[in-house]
Amino acid sequence: MTRFSAALRTILITLWVGSLWTVGYVVAPTLFATLSDSVLAGTIAGKLFRVEAWLSISLGLLVVGLIGQTMADKTVKKSAIQLALAMLGCTVVGYFCLQPFMAALRAAAPSGMLVGSARMQFGMLHGVASGLYLVQSVLGVFLILKLSSYAGRSA
Repeated sequence: MTRFSAALRTILITLWVGSLWTVGYVVAPTLFATLSDSVLAGTIAGKLFRVEAWLSISLGLLVVGLIGQTMADKTVKKSAIQLALAMLGCTVVGYFCLQPFMAALRAAAPSGMLVGSARMQFGMLHGVASGLYLVQSVLGVFLILKLSSYAGRSA
């Protein structure tokens, strides 16, 4: 493995996991804490999570490819690819499976305010999506630790 490909892999993983943490745990909560209009905050956060989902898909696929091409240790390679694929799975389920249902509930709500059973359904979907996002974020920590310990052994 060249130093360049190892460095590129590290940069891409750092960008991927860092963007997850920044959007999910800094930017989105700040929107809701700062804006008095929670519908507007939710709309902006939704757009940011859309960008994050596509960034996750792009970076995740690149990371899986780089891990597959650049790592010699088959055991570490396999577990690193599994972690990255699990992270990608969280994105696919959270954004591309759950989010359309959440968007449909919001679109059907008069003036954007959810009431009754729609509010309860949205809350459950949001809770599951948030849980998947947390799992993805934690998996990112494990991926970083896995690859940093591998880099330490191969240096």
